[in-house]
Amino acid sequence: MTTLTAVHGDITTQHVDAVVNAANTAMRGGGGVDGAIHRAGGSEVLADCIARFPHGLATGDAGWTTAGNLPARWVIHTVGPNHAAGERDRSLLLSCYRRSLEVAAGLGARSVAFPLISAGVYGWPADDAVAAAIEAITSTPTAVERVLLVAYSAADHHRVSAAVEALAE
Repeated sequence: MTTLTAVHGDITTQHVDAVVNAANTAMRGGGGVDGAIHRAGGSEVLADCIARFPHGLATGDAGWTTAGNLPARWVIHTVGPNHAAGERDRSLLLSCYRRSLEVAAGLGARSVAFPLISAGVYGWPADDAVAAAIEAITSTPTAVERVLLVAYSAADHHRVSAAVEALAE
């Protein structure tokens, strides 16, 4: 059974087997979570992205690289839909979580930290971003034992905490 925990903090400091990166299709670093993971992980993460994903990655898909200097062993990169640019297919957002868990299980990861995919600069409405994360994580069969849903802002942490607590009721 997977344990889901809400965490208020920085995803780049989580001590888990794998951290999930909310990447862009080019897989060459960017802003928000993507930029933070590339900065903290160092040049090894970008070099591995270039080697493994020479043509990028499709929206809704996921793949892995080394974690470089991060405390995690792997980075699982997933490309969420850009709501602000008109990509509003919720099934793609759900796919990001499902595919990330599949990749994690394939690696043998037992603990994974997720950000709220697409909720930052991609503009997915915060409440639905949390609902989609919870829905996908709790409905995906996986060998991953511990999932952290890491929120950087206090407001997002409040949303995530409330949703996780509601699961226990």
